[in-house]
Amino acid sequence: MKTKIKTRKTVVKRFTKTGTGKLMRGKTGLNHLMRKKDPNRKRNLLNDGELYKGDLKRITRMLGKGLD
Repeated sequence: MKTKIKTRKTVVKRFTKTGTGKLMRGKTGLNHLMRKKDPNRKRNLLNDGELYKGDLKRITRMLGKGLD
């Protein structure tokens, strides 16, 4: 009997899928020590970044059918 792969809910909350199928991640560094960060840098951190190729296989496996 084959077991199902369960979706990891924390991974579903942290990643989004684009219309073209790319996985996007939130950028780090927006939680604290904001005074010394330049406004341009803070604005850039608000935009999502594309998931690294090395993590793609692992994250898609954790997602299961989470973002379909």
